[in-house]
Amino acid sequence: MNQPAQQQDHPGTEKKLDPKADHGEDSYKGSGKLEGKVAVITGGDSGIGRAVAIAFAREGADVLISYLCEDEDAAESKRWVEQAGRRCVLVRGDIADPKLCRAIIQRAVDELGGIDILVNNAAYQMSRESLEEIPDEEWDHTFQVNVTAMFHLCKAAVPHMKPGSAILNTSSINSDKPKPTLLPYAATKGAIANFSAGLAGLLADKGIRVNSVAPGPIWTPLIPATMPPDEVESFGQQVPLKRPGQPKEVAAVFVFLASDEASYVTGARYGVTGGAPML
Repeated sequence: MNQPAQQQDHPGTEKKLDPKADHGEDSYKGSGKLEGKVAVITGGDSGIGRAVAIAFAREGADVLISYLCEDEDAAESKRWVEQAGRRCVLVRGDIADPKLCRAIIQRAVDELGGIDILVNNAAYQMSRESLEEIPDEEWDHTFQVNVTAMFHLCKAAVPHMKPGSAILNTSSINSDKPKPTLLPYAATKGAIANFSAGLAGLLADKGIRVNSVAPGPIWTPLIPATMPPDEVESFGQQVPLKRPGQPKEVAAVFVFLASDEASYVTGARYGVTGGAPML
C-alpha cells in the first residue's frame, strides 16, 4: 500500500482518507464468539475502533460507540453494526470529562442491559518537533483523554461486570519504542500498558480479565490529522512488512481477547506491529 502525502484537520475523518482504510466491512465473518454480550468502544467511529465495532457486532455483541465529534463517521459505524443485526448506541462528546465517562457506562447499562466488554481505544496525539513546542494544555489533554478517561471508564464499568467480562486497552508500540516527536502520546501509551497489567491483578478475583493491544503503524484518519504530509507518505515503511497495517488486521486480536477463548489470558499485551519487535 502506498499513500500520498496528505493532511487533515484534527481529529480527521474516514471520508478524506486516501486510500480508504479497510475495517473488515467486506471480509470479516463472525462465528458467535461474543453472542449476547454488550461492548462499549471509545473512538468507535473510525479507524481501529470502527473495525472492532464491526467485528464485535458480527460476533453477536451489541455495541455502544463513544466518539468525539465525527458524526458522519459515527453514523457509518452504527450502520455496519446494525447491518449485522445488533443494537448500537452512539454517545458524542469529549471523554476528557469524567462525567461523560460515567454517563457512557450508564447509557450502556440503561439501553443495552449491561456491559461485558470495555474497549478503551480513543486517543489523542499530536506531532511536535521539540519539547518547547508542546503546549502545557496539550500535554494535560493527552493524558486526560488517553489515561485519565480510561481510569474513569474502568472504575464506572467494573461494578456492572460479571465474571468472564473483559477490559481491553489500546496501547502502542510507542509504549516500548517512543517516537520522540510523539512524546506525550508515547508516554500515555506506556502508562496504559502498565495500568492494564496492574488492573489485571487487581480484578483477577472478580473474574474480570484485562489486557492491552499494542498496534504499530495502522492506517487511520488520525495519521494525516496529526503528522506532517511527508511522514504520512512514508508511514509504515519502517517496519519489516514495509507497509501500514489496516484496522481490520488489529480487530481480530480484540475479538480473541474479548472472547471466552482467552479465558486464561489476563495482564498480557499483544503486539500488532508489522514485524517491529517489542521489548
